[in-house]
Amino acid sequence: MVSLQILLRFGLICCFLRTCASRCRTKTLFPAASRVKRESTAVNPTFCRSRSDARLLFEILMAGIHFDPTFSVEDPELSSLRKTKNLDVICEEIIPKALPDILRLISEFSHHNGHLHQEDFERTLMTLVYTSQKMVNSAEKHQREAWARSFSGLFRALKKDLTLTD
Repeated sequence: MVSLQILLRFGLICCFLRTCASRCRTKTLFPAASRVKRESTAVNPTFCRSRSDARLLFEILMAGIHFDPTFSVEDPELSSLRKTKNLDVICEEIIPKALPDILRLISEFSHHNGHLHQEDFERTLMTLVYTSQKMVNSAEKHQREAWARSFSGLFRALKKDLTLTD
């Protein structure tokens, strides 16, 4: 539990660092984001647009979230917020959930130059949270090890992005 809190604090710090930053990108890391439709118009949902959004994300993560069978926030008050609906769309429709898709994402990070866009960073962070839950909840040792490798790869990608100098 302590390591999860450290991870969540790391994520909050990362969101603070990344908020309102403009970045350049050459390839779509999350292709599902371009296919999301809501009310017959295509959208590209993001959660963190300000520091208060980053604080809210931290509060939601600390309150507890679950991905299986569908995305849910444990705290009913936080769950009812309109902003949480964007997080639901991101977690249900955009972030990869299959291990091969996550490994593809990690592979793309190794070829990615420059900083990530804010929304890609945010989605990678949520994918990291998803993989940590899958790792902890895996019954078989080989499954835990596979999810742990994907967790490590995502963590390295986020760390690389944060330590790049302009």
